[in-house]
Amino acid sequence: MNWGKAIITGMITFMLFILAMSIYMFMAPTDDYDHQYYEKGLTFNHDYNREEQVTKDHAQPLVRLTDQNINFHFTAPAKGKVKFMRPANTALDATYQFNTDKGIDADLPRLEIPAGEWQLTVEWQSNQKSYLYHQELYIK
Repeated sequence: MNWGKAIITGMITFMLFILAMSIYMFMAPTDDYDHQYYEKGLTFNHDYNREEQVTKDHAQPLVRLTDQNINFHFTAPAKGKVKFMRPANTALDATYQFNTDKGIDADLPRLEIPAGEWQLTVEWQSNQKSYLYHQELYIK
């Protein structure tokens, strides 16, 4: 094979590669990216400060799994919400409100949440401070 045929073969191979990648890109599911990306960027400093407040106050909630409940143990009475996000299926994402009143424990019914890997985002207010905490959880 002479050099002319090799150049043409290389160009055709490269064009087929680009064409295949273009088709693959357009066939990918649309929820592979975060639809709230720019909005989250605008509130990044606020969220970062709430995450740092958890560290400063040593206020990480303790998450315990029981047969019927998921228990959240806080360091002080708290009111807020827990987001359960499923990485494999966004249709299963759920948000639950909680209020510990004068206690420091919040229980969520475990039966409503299917088994598998979950990403928890806990947002709460306690003692006039706002907190944000992330944790991965595997429910068997």
